[in-house]
Amino acid sequence: MRLKRTYSSREVAALTGLSARQLQIWDAGGLMTSAIPSHRTAAGGYTERRYTPIELFELFVLADLRHRGFSVPQLHTIVTALDEQFDASLFEATGGGGQLQLLTDGQSVYARTDAGVFYNLLETPVQPLLVVGDEKLLKDLSTSLRPKRRTKASGSGKSSRGRQRGAG
Repeated sequence: MRLKRTYSSREVAALTGLSARQLQIWDAGGLMTSAIPSHRTAAGGYTERRYTPIELFELFVLADLRHRGFSVPQLHTIVTALDEQFDASLFEATGGGGQLQLLTDGQSVYARTDAGVFYNLLETPVQPLLVVGDEKLLKDLSTSLRPKRRTKASGSGKSSRGRQRGAG
């Protein structure tokens, strides 16, 4: 995928699988604001929000967390903990060269520092954890920018309205 300077909300929705409405709600709620907000035009309409490549990457991570079952309030908690406790962005903690790595066991999200100290971002982000056991059970929360798979037609010979193709 070739990176652009900015992406419209439609492009972001198509790439991440998020809906335009989700992006609008997340923007209004402060979870992920766009670099260039929507504004009123002289003709009375509105422009689309525009996102940077870094914001697109972060939206991929947030979409992945939502797909894994994490709630929007939990996403807010994760982003806030990264900012307030570690002075790091989601991008920095998921492959952007920061000093943190985000991991999940499917139930919670953990931050591991370069020194190997763990923090549970959803429970007690200010208190280090004692980790005993197999750390390999935790999955890395980085993402790769892969195009979404397109579904193939079923080959049934029917159109979406249920009629046979070519029948008139």
